[in-house]
Amino acid sequence: MTSWSFTAEAFDSPAASSLRHDYYAEVAGRYWKRPATPAETAEGLSGDGVELLVPPTGQFVVGRMGRVAAACGGVLMLDAERAELTRVYLRPAYRGRQGGRLLLAALEEEARALGARRMVLNTRLDLVEARRLYLRQGYREIPAYCTGPYMDVWYGKEL
Repeated sequence: MTSWSFTAEAFDSPAASSLRHDYYAEVAGRYWKRPATPAETAEGLSGDGVELLVPPTGQFVVGRMGRVAAACGGVLMLDAERAELTRVYLRPAYRGRQGGRLLLAALEEEARALGARRMVLNTRLDLVEARRLYLRQGYREIPAYCTGPYMDVWYGKEL
């Protein structure tokens, strides 16, 4: 059986870039209830702040099943003790294989290494699989800590 591995990786590596592209295409398509165009995906990737996902302000992680880049996510330090979980994504073919749980554990470890004591995140109501994953991994609904057009629910967890 092939196993998962998770490593910190540059957000602009070929594997990370491909995963980020697929993430934006999927979440935009689900929001608009139609496939995202290449231009819309490129716009989502442009100026999205991913350059902050490097120490000491954050970290980006790529998950591989065997040799295949299949998952990604980032943590962004919001202040000295609080990190935000962002860009959590598993390619559809790799869902249901414990990758989400293991990805969250790897991201939480990266957040702890950066000094975080609490992880927070925001997501949309239509991303039901993500919301289910967060709840299963101990995240609980919290008051909004930020605002934006694509935010419906906020979660937090003590690390």
